Amino acid sequence: MLRLIAVAALLASFSTVPVVPAAAQGLPAGADPQNTLIIDTTQGQIVVKLRNDIASQHAARLKQLAREKFYDNVPFHRVIAGFMAQTGDGQNGNGTGGSKYPDLKAEFSNVPFKRGVVGMARKGNSNDSANSQFFIMYGDGSFLNGQYTVVGEVLSGMDTVDKLKKGEPVPNPDRMLTVRVAADAK
Repeated sequence: MLRLIAVAALLASFSTVPVVPAAAQGLPAGADPQNTLIIDTTQGQIVVKLRNDIASQHAARLKQLAREKFYDNVPFHRVIAGFMAQTGDGQNGNGTGGSKYPDLKAEFSNVPFKRGVVGMARKGNSNDSANSQFFIMYGDGSFLNGQYTVVGEVLSGMDTVDKLKKGEPVPNPDRMLTVRVAADAK
């Protein structure tokens, strides 16, 4: 019996289960902590799976800016019922700014814009002008397919997105209080 216990203890010591930060342990099934954003807002939490498989440069940019705390206290400056909620202007807070980094080349995919999809905003008609701003879809937006980069999808928290104050611009807007990569969250 003692040999059995010793063997079990020895096997347990060779476990290859990765250590995951406490905050990342509560992620929805299938979420990769290295490619998941936890967005705490004035209305609640939104968990976003980044699609680095189809938009690696855009996903990397969102993670970089989250790690720099660029998105902390940034408003949802443009929220249109039935369409989308836009945020990510950590420079000016009103949709006119970006980050200190250069704009990104478009990474279009065949993933359709539908409820919960996260896309990158861009400047005017230039495909290669996404920088820091992104939007979360409220419903179908097939007219955006192939025109904007899909960078992620909401895994949980669409009820939070639904509660965001609407407007264009939004008077006294809701904000992203903190945005963290799940692997880094404590």
